[in-house]
Amino acid sequence: MKYSKATDYALHTMLFLVSAAPNKPIGVQTLAERQGVSPTYLSKILTKLVKAGLIESASGANGGYRLKRKREEISFLDIIHAIEGTASLFDCTLNHSSECLIQREMVEAEQQMERYLQNRKISELAGKITVD
Repeated sequence: MKYSKATDYALHTMLFLVSAAPNKPIGVQTLAERQGVSPTYLSKILTKLVKAGLIESASGANGGYRLKRKREEISFLDIIHAIEGTASLFDCTLNHSSECLIQREMVEAEQQMERYLQNRKISELAGKITVD
């Protein structure tokens, strides 16, 4: 199982936004430079985070991105779903009924992982990084 690079960048971006001064928008250029990624590529990721209601954009000379939800409410799973979607990681190709033993085990494992990620808040890591 592997998450996309977009999810990696989204998680790091959200950690940076959670750790930054509240309500102070941070420009895409700053966010992109911090991760060594193209601002164009990061803009696509930020658009997904905006659509998911996790962040909002502010236009103008002092514009950028800031949290839309309370930092304590944002889970790892919220961010992952914003980028990856909510489709199941496993799709049984031999037997699509609920009677498939393999499918049931894989779904249970995925549900356990999702519960864990839902209970882990990105803000729990905020005190462990330094923000310029």
